[in-house]
Amino acid sequence: MDENINEKIEYDSYSPEDTFEIAKKLGESASSGDVFCLIGDLGVGKTLFSQGFAKGLGVEEYVNSPTFTIVQEYYGTDERHLTLYHFDVYRIEDPEEMEEIGFTDMIYGDGVSLIEWADMISDILPDEYTRITIEKNLEKGFDYRKILVTKVS
Repeated sequence: MDENINEKIEYDSYSPEDTFEIAKKLGESASSGDVFCLIGDLGVGKTLFSQGFAKGLGVEEYVNSPTFTIVQEYYGTDERHLTLYHFDVYRIEDPEEMEEIGFTDMIYGDGVSLIEWADMISDILPDEYTRITIEKNLEKGFDYRKILVTKVS
């Protein structure tokens, strides 16, 4: 897939609270139809990030990774009333499996999509999305995370 990178922002997170707040701000700025692709190794804080992002969308429910259900829907209670489609595609063996759950309808709909492990389904991602990469760097501390936000089109 050819990617054009329009914008890149790097954040330094020194605590779980920092990660939550960075994600919350991204959720606050999300709009209908946006797709966010979350990439990072096991244990980097993707679920924590998802919780902060959902909070920024006005979701009041507890958010957990939908590892076994693939997708979970949450409804924002702020003035935007956006639906969050939270995907965890870690267990997907073939990207075609995503059609069985209505993936295309969700990511091209009016809600906001957040896809954990999005690199596993890169062939079916839309042309425009925001990639969020979370990386550890133990030299900077156990809780340190580099969060790279890249607009792709």
